[in-house]
Amino acid sequence: MNIIGYIRVSTSGQAKDGYSLAYQQDEIRSYCQEQGWNLQDIFTDEGISGAKVDEDALEVDRIGFQSMLAALATRTDAVVVLNTSRLWRSDIVKVLVHREFKKYGVDVKSIEQPTYSIHKKDPSDFLINGLMELLDQYQRLEIALKLGRGRNKKAQEGGYAGGRAAFGYKARKGQKAIEVNDKQAQAVRRLFDIREQNPNWSLSEIAFHLNQEGFTTQQGKQFTKVQVKRILDRREFYEGQYQYGGITATGLHQAIL
Repeated sequence: MNIIGYIRVSTSGQAKDGYSLAYQQDEIRSYCQEQGWNLQDIFTDEGISGAKVDEDALEVDRIGFQSMLAALATRTDAVVVLNTSRLWRSDIVKVLVHREFKKYGVDVKSIEQPTYSIHKKDPSDFLINGLMELLDQYQRLEIALKLGRGRNKKAQEGGYAGGRAAFGYKARKGQKAIEVNDKQAQAVRRLFDIREQNPNWSLSEIAFHLNQEGFTTQQGKQFTKVQVKRILDRREFYEGQYQYGGITATGLHQAIL
């Protein structure tokens, strides 16, 4: 069998708990050697907590993961991992992984779950793997709840609760308040000016005029109607209010409008 390995560590805690990249790599090499399989390559993702999912394209945003997917077409029979949580930690990512693997006729071989197969329908395997994934989700939810309490407290005080800063602002590590990004703030002000001056214009027309005037998104790309709507919907935020998880407070951030 022609095999590809995949290893991932998302936190320093996982490395300490025996999930280091070196450990996973050694286990995969030894396992393939014992089975007499041809290990073609091992792909790696480090420092990525979970996976960002593009809901429109239905893709998983990990560099090593994407490289591994691209290699599946090269006569690969299976992908070997220490356990399935290296590939997915949520149901939606699991569905995406199964979809891609089945497209190429590739199975998953898990060292810690030797009976696992994306094609297997055995009820006991379904129960065992399901329980392991539920336990993994429980641990993630427990962490999320602890983080959520801290973020809610910050939000109640009008401070930055975490996550990507809204367009027009930048976040500095350790700072309670986000700071104005002068270049992006100009785009925000211009967008609202265009809306007020042309109330009957469509979102696409507003985006077109922003692009014509040389404004760009956070990624340096042209504006679309979706991004224009997202900014317009945050008017109260740009006026100095902070909203997070149903909490509204006077923000510590400087108003743009």
